[in-house]
Amino acid sequence: MRYKTEYLDLDDLHLLQLDRLREVAQHLYHNVSYYRKAFDSLKLKPDDLRSLKDLTSLPLTDKETLRLNYPFGMFAVPMSMVREIHASSGTTGKPTVVAYTENDIKIWSEVMARSIACTGGTYKDIIQNAYGYGLFTGGLGVHYGALELGAAVVPMSSGGSKRQLQLMEDFKTTIMTMTPSYAVYLAEYADSLGINLKKSSVRIGILGAEPWSDGMRREIQSRWNMKAYDIYGLSEIIGPGVAVECEGQDGLHIWADHFLPEVIDPQTGKHVKDGQDGMLVITTLTKEATPFLRYATKDIVSISTSPCPACGRTSPRISRIKGRTDDMLIIRGVNVFPSQIEAVLLEIKEIEPHYQLVVTREDALDQLEVQVEVNEKFFSDEIRVLESLGNRIKTEVENILGISVKVKLVEPKSIARSEGKAKRVIDLRKL
Repeated sequence: MRYKTEYLDLDDLHLLQLDRLREVAQHLYHNVSYYRKAFDSLKLKPDDLRSLKDLTSLPLTDKETLRLNYPFGMFAVPMSMVREIHASSGTTGKPTVVAYTENDIKIWSEVMARSIACTGGTYKDIIQNAYGYGLFTGGLGVHYGALELGAAVVPMSSGGSKRQLQLMEDFKTTIMTMTPSYAVYLAEYADSLGINLKKSSVRIGILGAEPWSDGMRREIQSRWNMKAYDIYGLSEIIGPGVAVECEGQDGLHIWADHFLPEVIDPQTGKHVKDGQDGMLVITTLTKEATPFLRYATKDIVSISTSPCPACGRTSPRISRIKGRTDDMLIIRGVNVFPSQIEAVLLEIKEIEPHYQLVVTREDALDQLEVQVEVNEKFFSDEIRVLESLGNRIKTEVENILGISVKVKLVEPKSIARSEGKAKRVIDLRKL
């Protein structure tokens, strides 16, 4: 499967984006009161968008916008056109609600099929889908994409690890789709059952729904017989299939004919240069039911607009997610992302890729404790050896963060496992 829009000259891509931007702006102006008020307050009309740069005059849309318009205030089509509704659970406030028309589902199927193909998947593959089905968009997004690609899909959903492994072996699954933390968990569980994943038929892992590091990738690829690819998406934009890595595993190609990316400084709102970190902002260019202008993803990335040396695609590449502005911890005035700590921990062979960050406040001073599992081979070592390991971890984490931390080594398998997204941070401060 090869889409010519993935190889467009940048000037041609920008013309296509501008045409689609003006169409979606008109659609929103006439059908969503929130956007009509936003345009009117700025004394703008959709026709005033004469270049992509004009988009920056519009305000950002975010989760709070969706919650304030709960449940259907952001719908841009009548309910008679809606074929699917999803809602994110969220940790506070009302859920965010998104909808899909029949055409939206076709677009979702297309971009997800392109994503699978970008990793090397074909119609000949058997795709075992271990993302959750339901209101979470992950499971259905992969499912639609697999069908569009013409591949066989096994709709396992998340959990049921023993059955996952059994059917993976019996069906000769060739592609696994799941969260990276679940890939590690399955590898551990397979070891406990005497299953050697290095001999499995799985050749591709499409892993997403949570940030993960290159160290985590190396850990997964060392335990499985597959090449692990990062995939990116979010319900508010369409679900999985917004961006994915190619064989070069050096940045995620964002399907910019459907999703217009910006990377901005979250403090100033100004665009950052290629290669610099900032917050990813996405405008949907083709979605009908719930299109959004300048949706603030809260994800920290950098972007490259140069052609990919590995596959030749000209579609922009975003970096792997380096953190989030809303799960960023501020410890004694320093911005801390869990992914920074993960990158350090996964380089240390004596520990497992399972950790939690516990934040407390003592005498008005924030304290960060890094709890990490010690590998079974090393846990029985004498105390001074473990103390030395703890001090080494402490030093390396502090060198990255620039603040002091506590390190607590814990027994193997004592940190709670997840068959979905791993819970990395426990913030006990009363902020």
